[in-house]
Amino acid sequence: MFTRRQLMGAAAALSILGGAGMAQAQEEIYIPLVSKGFQHQFWQAVKQGADKAGAEFGVKVTFDGPDNETQVDKQIDMLSAALANKPTAIGIAALDSQAVIPLLRKAQEAGIPVVAFDSGVESDIPVATATTDNKAASALAADKLGALIGGEGKVAVISHSQTSLTGIDRRDGFVEEIAAKYPNIEIVAVEYGDGDHLKSTEITKAILAANPDIKGFFGTNEGAAIGVVNGVREMKANVTIVGFDSGKAQTDAIREGLMAGAVTQNPVGIGYETVKAALAASKGEELPKIIDTGFYWYDATNIDDPTIAAVLYD
Repeated sequence: MFTRRQLMGAAAALSILGGAGMAQAQEEIYIPLVSKGFQHQFWQAVKQGADKAGAEFGVKVTFDGPDNETQVDKQIDMLSAALANKPTAIGIAALDSQAVIPLLRKAQEAGIPVVAFDSGVESDIPVATATTDNKAASALAADKLGALIGGEGKVAVISHSQTSLTGIDRRDGFVEEIAAKYPNIEIVAVEYGDGDHLKSTEITKAILAANPDIKGFFGTNEGAAIGVVNGVREMKANVTIVGFDSGKAQTDAIREGLMAGAVTQNPVGIGYETVKAALAASKGEELPKIIDTGFYWYDATNIDDPTIAAVLYD
């Protein structure tokens, strides 16, 4: 039997432990990331980087996104659910650069720092954006395609979005570079495949049918680029393809000679830097508005170089 004094001591100890547990629960740092989707290997690599940062910094990180990059409403619901859990900070890769702003304003009013990743929003609410310089990267793709087709001929762009800033900037970066440097190259079409390779395939086939003399295509993300490859293959066309992102389907296409080359981002770095920035923001630290995570051109000549292999996500 325990004495009264022993029982009181045990109760006090349990009370202290319980209080410590509650304090730990209250102090847990929770940073949810809401991405554009899960269907591409790119997003799995971003998640890998976010998880790496979470483990390194002792932060609870979750990563969520809609089934595909057309589901703006579903992403809004996911963002709302994440904010309802009162996170320490939050990361968002917006499918629509304007649609998320009302919810981000609520986050700001609640004192929850917002870090944008991959794609920014048309607001100064995010304290930082971890992203590729998409305009510069797509200008590089334009220069590569321009050189490959001898500086003249017809080309087309298959973009993944006309509402997200990545889609807008990649389209504009390519189009503006062609206009500035290649007067003998005509862009005959800019179409939108919503990042879906099946839709992008059908669009590519329609452009090829309407322009049998076309010489090149630019696909602005993984789904768009693979759609172009598939469309060109099905039509048995002889054109030059440049893309954006990597993933096994693209690296295979480059190794097989179906795609000339592509720009790859650093998706693991994007995920890692987003969590790192969100944690810093939650502590009141100053951050640069843009965290440039870099980009690289890869083709058959350098695809196996260690520097390039490290940022391919296949």
